Amino acid sequence: MTETSRYLRVLAGAGAVALTFQVAPIAVATAAECPAVTVADDQGIKGAFPQQFEKAELEKAAGCELRFKENPAIAELNRRIAGNPETLPPVAERLPEEPLVVAPYEAIGNYGGTLVGLSKATEAGTSDLLSIRHVNLFRYSDDLKTVVPNVAKSWSWNDDYTELTVKLRKGHKWSDGQPFTAEDIKFWYEDLILNPEIYPETPSRWLFAGKPMQVEVVDPQTVKMIFPVPTPGIVNRFAVDFGQPFQPKHFYKQFHIKYNPKANELAKERGFKNWAELVNNYYGGSDWKDVPSPLLKGTDTRVAPTLESHILVEETATGRRLVANPYFHMVDTAGNQLPYINEIEEQYVADKEVQNLKLTNGEVTYKMQAIFIEDYPLLKENESKGGYTVDLAPGLGENVFYAFNTTHKDPVLRKIFNDVRFHEAMSLAINRDEIKELVYLGQAEPMQATPAEPLTVTFVTDDQLNYMIDYDPDRANALLDEMGLRDSDGDGVRERPDGKPLVIRVVYSNQGAPVKLHELIRDYWSAVGVRADLKEVTSDEYRASANNNDLDLTVWKNDGTSGPTISQDTSRLVPPFGDYFNPGTGFEWAAWKRSGGKEGIEPPEDVKKLYDLATRFIQVPLGSEESNKIGREIVGIHVKNLWKIGTVGNIRGPVYHRNDLKNFKPFTAKSFDYYWAYSFRPVQWYLSK
Repeated sequence: MTETSRYLRVLAGAGAVALTFQVAPIAVATAAECPAVTVADDQGIKGAFPQQFEKAELEKAAGCELRFKENPAIAELNRRIAGNPETLPPVAERLPEEPLVVAPYEAIGNYGGTLVGLSKATEAGTSDLLSIRHVNLFRYSDDLKTVVPNVAKSWSWNDDYTELTVKLRKGHKWSDGQPFTAEDIKFWYEDLILNPEIYPETPSRWLFAGKPMQVEVVDPQTVKMIFPVPTPGIVNRFAVDFGQPFQPKHFYKQFHIKYNPKANELAKERGFKNWAELVNNYYGGSDWKDVPSPLLKGTDTRVAPTLESHILVEETATGRRLVANPYFHMVDTAGNQLPYINEIEEQYVADKEVQNLKLTNGEVTYKMQAIFIEDYPLLKENESKGGYTVDLAPGLGENVFYAFNTTHKDPVLRKIFNDVRFHEAMSLAINRDEIKELVYLGQAEPMQATPAEPLTVTFVTDDQLNYMIDYDPDRANALLDEMGLRDSDGDGVRERPDGKPLVIRVVYSNQGAPVKLHELIRDYWSAVGVRADLKEVTSDEYRASANNNDLDLTVWKNDGTSGPTISQDTSRLVPPFGDYFNPGTGFEWAAWKRSGGKEGIEPPEDVKKLYDLATRFIQVPLGSEESNKIGREIVGIHVKNLWKIGTVGNIRGPVYHRNDLKNFKPFTAKSFDYYWAYSFRPVQWYLSK
């Protein structure tokens, strides 16, 4: 109560006399503001999950009331978001009723500034910057062991892991201020993923034992996912994956034939052949968030609303610009709406020398993807001049593999590439100790490639990691001789059975591995009579050719193999032993399986066995005795066949950040499998003034 006194009028009968009494102020308890809890100084206040709280949880633990504050520039930033209302409601109305409260690493941050990052092109090397603004239902904490809430407030399983119930945050809003509810999850799955006009073939990663899940809306804040088989690993997917299981129904239904009978007419008015093409103008037929946008296509000034920390507002052939989401669902422990950083500027720089020049000049705020240990001496030497720090972080899934095309269109090469002796010979011809020193500056270990990253699971054995990794060119030559691949004319190149020289085209993108490594591999294989011709292409060209089964071999980092990933995604366990972004081998084997034997090439028995093992593997909890038993058998089959020949693992890789980027601490891993920076909470980064 704020009055200093209260007055009462007492009426006594017809001749009322007004009596006035002064009443003493009534004291009302006012809750204190919440303490600025940080990871560095938690003030004895801890939540159920590391480094974060639910609002009510913090208020109860600290005996406080969380009062919300906003970025002073948020109204101006909002005006740059096409389609958003010009006038913003107060911050308390933009936040969910139960926002996620983040404890910053070191300090409550300052608002403002622009984070500058680099990628190769519109869909090349972009995931690093995507991870900065990324959200999903859950997140792995920076210990890379604990799954914590994010978009979702909580989750629970039934006894046999076939029903996952997810609780959302009441009052959560999309970046345009419209409500985000369970309907947006149902719409994503039923009206996009399962719609044959959007996806002519349902992505296998969203099928379970070949069947779809059911999405049931219990109430606006509760959704139930019902799986045809036990699927305990799906929580891991929703904690590390780029694929977001929600899309803004309110935005897309204006274009979707199910909700707008005139959607085809609308599409044609806008220059598209049908409603699905119009939907894909914004959605891109992909959960990947940076498919070429309407801004780049020049078809619209808007992008689809997002739940992420920043939303795209400008895009050209040379880069992107994003601004803070005025409806983002997180605050710090002092009640400041996150993110602190106003803008993200993404510059496309394909040339490595130009990239390194920008880094050493201190023109970049943060970068981790596509900088390798070979760049470390140059970056370290210029730290002081450029005003930045470069750390070495343990790499997960960084072991570069070479996978020969076992279903090659050339039947002669196909036969050679299916002979395990050829794989063994090519592995034994590689001098991994030299690679360790010359390419990785000693920051690695010779290691075979396995479909499970050994640092994240317990079932990979030392014998499997050391299989055929000795440098033994004499034995390699003997195996190739045994296959009948001889150098009859003495020109140093062995001949194929049809008399042609045995030449391998190594097509690569410099995003996938250090160029120096490919040059060494070329020399090692040439030394045993197998000529390797190198050709560098863009990431897009490489992926297109590989997925069209046009390459002699594929080569990339062995990512997608961490325990949390393979526990919910079999793509690395069965043909083609990868995905579109990182393809492996055996495309025609995959076609045979997919078509029920009507198309493609029938795979060998070991491959057929993998399908059953992989299905069983993802139906049991990761780390259980049964999971470890099945996992060890899967790895054994892979290693015996050497479908992917590894080089070195346990690689330490550079992580770069400018010194004015605060609340940044050294990463515990450098890994796409945990989605780069996502576990390290970039929304609490800020730029010092």
